[in-house]
Amino acid sequence: MDIRTKRVYDEPAASDGYRVLVDRLWPRGLSKEKADVDLWAKQVAPSAELRKAFHHEGMPFDDFVAAYRAELASNAAEVEKLRDEIAGHEVVTLLYAMHDPDHNHAGLLRDALEA
Repeated sequence: MDIRTKRVYDEPAASDGYRVLVDRLWPRGLSKEKADVDLWAKQVAPSAELRKAFHHEGMPFDDFVAAYRAELASNAAEVEKLRDEIAGHEVVTLLYAMHDPDHNHAGLLRDALEA
């Protein structure tokens, strides 16, 4: 399985395969039709507290990485559930709303799913 990441605001493409939104909150200003999401996996998104610390309180990315990996480890059952839900899809695209393609949680979640 090929697991990719992409901004949910980018135009959906057939090459995206199975599209999974991995944010806790629905992206602002984006209709469900335009988002073209197959699954909303908010249960594996960063907690509200962690999201707030990173986005609004200036938590350094390295600290966010460590905290989110700890959340994923303590939420292993939900990660496994998502792994089961995406199984059988040749291509899966994890969708996120953040502007920064290099400093977001989707890549960290991809790593956890591939582990």
